[in-house]
Amino acid sequence: MIQYYRELTRLEMEQIDREHTIVLIPLGALEQHGNQAPLGTDGLIAETMPRYLKEELLAADPDFPMLIFPAIPIGLSTEHKNFCGSITFKPDTYYHMLYDIGASLAHHGFKKLAFLVCHGGNTPIVQVLSRELRSDFGLLAFILSSGAFSHPDVKATVSPGNVWDFHGGEMETSMVMAIDPSLVKLDTARAGIPAAFEGNQSLSPYGGSVSISWMGEDWKTKEGSPIGIGGDPSGATAEKGKIILRTSAKALVQGLLEIRDFKCT
Repeated sequence: MIQYYRELTRLEMEQIDREHTIVLIPLGALEQHGNQAPLGTDGLIAETMPRYLKEELLAADPDFPMLIFPAIPIGLSTEHKNFCGSITFKPDTYYHMLYDIGASLAHHGFKKLAFLVCHGGNTPIVQVLSRELRSDFGLLAFILSSGAFSHPDVKATVSPGNVWDFHGGEMETSMVMAIDPSLVKLDTARAGIPAAFEGNQSLSPYGGSVSISWMGEDWKTKEGSPIGIGGDPSGATAEKGKIILRTSAKALVQGLLEIRDFKCT
C-alpha cells in the first residue's frame, strides 16, 4: 500500500511494516530557472513526481509498500546563488538535515529509504549521505533520479536545433507547464548556451571526459548576458511535460521493485 507519511496518525504509523516499507523522500530546490519558469520548478516536480510514481507502481503491484515523505523544497543550489531569488543550504547544513531525517527514520525501525532527486545539484551530497546512513544505522538509502532525460521518448520532446537543453530549458519548462501552466511566462524566455565551453572536445559543463563544477553565470544569452539556463525553452508545452513526467515515472518502476526485493546478505 502506498500512503503519504504526513497523513498517518501515530497509531497508524505504529502498524506500518517498517522493516519492509520504503520511505520515498523527494528532494527539490528553490532556485532560478530563467526568465520564464518559477523559482520553485524543482520543488513542483518533487511534489508531482510521487503522484505519477504511485500510479505506475500500483499498476505493477497494488500492495507496493511505500510511504511518500513530504517533499523538501530547498536544496543545494550554490551554482545559482547569484541569481535573484535563489535559496541554498550550505553543503554541511544540507547533509546534516538529511542525515537527521534518516537517523529519525532508522530510530523508528525503518530499513529502506529512497531519495528522489529532482535537482541535480543535490546528488553529490546524497551520494555521500547514502553510504554514511548505511554505515551508521544499517539504513539502506537508495538514490533515484526523477528525470529520464536520456530516454528516447523524452529526448524526442526537445525542439530541433535545441542542442543545449539543460537546466531551466525546454524539458523542465514543459514539466512545469504540465503541472500548472499559469506559472510559466514563455513570452519572457531567453535561450542560454555554455559560451566558455563551446568548441571544446573534452572539457564540458556536464557529461564530458573532463568537467568542472559549473556556475549559472557560465550559461549566457547569444548577446553574452548571464541567463543561467541551458537551451531554448520557447518550444515548451504542457503536452511535452506530461510525456516527460509519465516516461520518467515509468522508468523508475523497475528500480523501485528491485529496491522492494533487495536484501543484504
